[in-house]
Amino acid sequence: MVSVSNSVEHKFADIGVRDSKLLSRKKRESLFGMINDIASDVKVEKIYPKEINEAMRSGISLNELEAIHFARLFEKISDDVGTLYLDSPDVIAEKFGIRVNMSCTRPTRIQGVSSGSRKKGIRYTKIIAQHKADSIYPVVSAASIIAKVERDREIDRIGKELGLDIGSGYPADSYTINTIKRNMKNQSLKPHIREYWQTMSTIKQARLTSF
Repeated sequence: MVSVSNSVEHKFADIGVRDSKLLSRKKRESLFGMINDIASDVKVEKIYPKEINEAMRSGISLNELEAIHFARLFEKISDDVGTLYLDSPDVIAEKFGIRVNMSCTRPTRIQGVSSGSRKKGIRYTKIIAQHKADSIYPVVSAASIIAKVERDREIDRIGKELGLDIGSGYPADSYTINTIKRNMKNQSLKPHIREYWQTMSTIKQARLTSF
């Protein structure tokens, strides 16, 4: 999560900040330090497979888990935040804003959602949850770059730790899929895989039908 004052937010666009998916890894790495210099605060939380697996076994969806972590990050920001922009993974964008709002202790209101009367004298942070927010708002683009760089580094760490080429970790990456297929019995890889990942279900099903 990235916090920035209105007076310097334009600097993100000036240095070439945009949706992280549209940038090369080298470019994201070069922007990482500059974003930290411009931002008044940057907070990162990592969600590991173990937490995801436990949450989903308990009936907590991935979107709900993300909302909980977004709220935690927001709570850690010391700035007086006027607007909180969220890149919504929910089909109904405002629904993700509601999820985050429910997990917050700081007073918030959701744009586009009626929340009844507000208490006088209390400053509410406006939550704007929107699809593809990382391609619309520079501060969200900056946050997406921070998140992608941290993720890339974490994937590198895991690959080095395991001594395996695990690729990017995305389902469209053949290196990732082939590594998982070849190492299904490798117990050291298991803690790094989501049990309820659709890709894993597909791989397991393919193995069953191949015998």
